[in-house]
Amino acid sequence: MLLNNGIPFWYIFKKVRLEFLIVVLFSGFVFYYTNYHRGDMPKVPTSIPSFLGTAISVLLSFKLAQSYGRWWEARTVWGMIVNDSRTLVMQLLAFSKKDYFEEVKQIGMRQIAWCYGLSNSLRKLDPLAAMKPYLNSTDLQAVEKHMNMPLGLLQLNNLQIADLYRKDAFSVYHHKQLDGTITRLCVSMGAAERIKGTVFPSTYSIFVKFSIFVFIFTFVVSLEGLHFITKVPLAVIISTIFLLLDKTAEHMQDPFENRPTDTAMSTISRNIEINIKQLLDEPNVPKPLDPEKFFTM
Repeated sequence: MLLNNGIPFWYIFKKVRLEFLIVVLFSGFVFYYTNYHRGDMPKVPTSIPSFLGTAISVLLSFKLAQSYGRWWEARTVWGMIVNDSRTLVMQLLAFSKKDYFEEVKQIGMRQIAWCYGLSNSLRKLDPLAAMKPYLNSTDLQAVEKHMNMPLGLLQLNNLQIADLYRKDAFSVYHHKQLDGTITRLCVSMGAAERIKGTVFPSTYSIFVKFSIFVFIFTFVVSLEGLHFITKVPLAVIISTIFLLLDKTAEHMQDPFENRPTDTAMSTISRNIEINIKQLLDEPNVPKPLDPEKFFTM
């Protein structure tokens, strides 16, 4: 997740450097072609690039709104994961008898592993590598059998909670509450996976980029009498702004791609680990993750 301050110019420019080069070359080509073939070129009124610029702005506004909606939904899902992870451990500590503290601790450590594993899974990284520090050998062997490892880990917690209920560790009412918390965690995982698996229509981005290049052509052709030094830089600056907005929307629409614009799942998972370990009175509580120069993961 990008922070509010210190975003370097190189990071912004790097996102559109290829498009910037293409725009410069295309604008220069259109300028020289129209100059050498002025007699063959039809006159283009300035109202056409004005209309196209307005249309592109509307399209980009819609795309940015939809992309931000996906990004915010992803952040909301992880906010629910934070709440339910803490709730699960607090419920177990409050509902179960003291004789079962070790079982509660095991479930809590699994929940920490689940958060890290889900984060890696969404980013197409190895979830098992993130889970290993928090699981025993039996849990690791059980999880390895699952294609969806976070789901397998959540099932282990669900089965152990059911086993604690059969041992009369807590009442049937408390078991229903715990089952509801596990269900909400599963729902949150499904929502995150849906966001990850639902592709934003690529034809929309292609249409926007095509419209931008049509805008460049009409803009350069319509402004007669202006010199290269004035006309081409204007076309490049306006088009680059459009392309940068389009690239921003593309990054926000995919919040689980292991990029600085991601939902800060690693930071959130570390905070969950700190909270759960403090609830369990664990001695080795880690510190919160420090942000990078201008973003946090």
